[in-house]
Amino acid sequence: MAQPLRKEETRYTYADYMSWDDGERWEIIEGIPYLMSPAPTRDHQGVSGELFLQIATFLKRKPCKVYAAPFDVRLFPADDDSDDTVVQPDIVVICDRSILDKTGCHGAPDMLVEILSPSTARHDKLIKLQLYKKAGVREYWIVDPDTKTVSVHILKDGEYSINVYGDADSVPVHVLEGLSIDLADVFEDVGY
Repeated sequence: MAQPLRKEETRYTYADYMSWDDGERWEIIEGIPYLMSPAPTRDHQGVSGELFLQIATFLKRKPCKVYAAPFDVRLFPADDDSDDTVVQPDIVVICDRSILDKTGCHGAPDMLVEILSPSTARHDKLIKLQLYKKAGVREYWIVDPDTKTVSVHILKDGEYSINVYGDADSVPVHVLEGLSIDLADVFEDVGY
């Protein structure tokens, strides 16, 4: 992610974010705006598409919903749009439909997936990891197309336990009992 491009000493809110009409995609984390990277790479989009397809197929006719970026997630919502954190993860799974509104999600989703790129890797592995833990996101996947690995973070007693899987593995989705993601399919076209 690029450095903040608006005044660093100013704290921005969701209401500010909703008023920005500059054609750019932004996230706000604790009041600080971050410009989203330009269009994702083909590998990123292929990985995202296959993950979304596997999850969406499993959720057909089930109460949980899956959404792909861009999709606003306000992790710590306020009734007056004064919340100061809004992110756009690559994939979002929500089982409690009461946290959905016309603009996205207001509360902690059950599962978030971030697909790394060189410009976002540090941000996704450090800042967002801590942010998602604080918000109570039960399952957080960090997908690395370069190494063809997935780090799965499962929240228990306020801390994440981590398991790392490779491209030959089938990964259970803990918040969606009965679903395993086939990583061979996810990473099949990466690098071609």
